[in-house]
This record gives sequence, structure tokens and C-alpha cells, in this order.
Amino acid sequence: MAEIRKSYNTTLRADLMKRLRILAAQQEKRQNDLLEEGIQDLLKKYEKKAKK
Repeated sequence: MAEIRKSYNTTLRADLMKRLRILAAQQEKRQNDLLEEGIQDLLKKYEKKAKK
């Protein structure tokens, strides 16, 4: 079964967008995939802190 996806619109610092674009090209990944990976890591980080 496919994951349900929703649109999420935000603004980012221009320098972060540029670095993300470069990283995505280097890793041959989509920027969206890298953003999702970063969000997952961030959620894990704060979930660990909340459990303490």
C-alpha cells in the first residue's frame, strides 16, 4: 500500500536551500527525500529527549 502524501508549504533560508540542492545532486537523491530524512532524524532526536 502506498504512503499517503500531503503537500506542505514553507519558506527556508536561501543558503540552506542552496546547500540542500547541492547535497541532493551529490547524493543523486531528490531534495524532498532529503528533507523527509532530516525531519525523521529531528523527530527521533526530540522523542528521545521527551522520554528522559
